[in-house]
This record gives sequence, C-alpha cells and structure tokens, in this order.
Amino acid sequence: MAEAKNDRKQALELAIAQIERQFGKGSIMRLGVGGPLEEIAVIPTGALPLDVALGVGGLPRGRVTEIYGPESSGKTTLALHVIAEAQRLGGIAA
Repeated sequence: MAEAKNDRKQALELAIAQIERQFGKGSIMRLGVGGPLEEIAVIPTGALPLDVALGVGGLPRGRVTEIYGPESSGKTTLALHVIAEAQRLGGIAA
C-alpha cells in the first residue's frame, strides 16, 4: 500500500516537472502551495464583490477580457463602469 502511494506521488512529481519544462514555471501549480507569481496591475470594476470574486481586485490592465451573459444582465453597465474607473485612474479608455 505504501509502495503504491509512493509510486503515485513520484509519477505526479514527474508529470509536474515535465509540464513545467514544456510550458514554463507557473504553468501548473498545486492548490494552496506558494503565493502569487507576480503582481498584476488591475482596473477595478466598480463592484467590490466582483473585484473580490475575480481574485486580483479587478480586470487585468493591458489584457483582453470578455464579458458575456444573457441580454439585460448588466454587461454594458459593467463595461461602462470599468471605463469610468480607468479614466478616473488617469488612463485612456473609450
């Protein structure tokens, strides 16, 4: 039993090492191990619960973000709030 568990752990470590070699460090991580790899510049959405749910405090600055959902669910309102926040922080957005 202990030998099978050890073999499984060894196979997992080998798989993780292979993925990191192929795709780079940080491409795969164990849940709960380590901290964030880098600080990400963000634009707050204007909705605190959404910023918390996104995990980084807003939408990543300089990246493409897709907002989707059913009609009349607030997509345009959210986009306009993010644009307003970006402009309030001195950015250029339209």
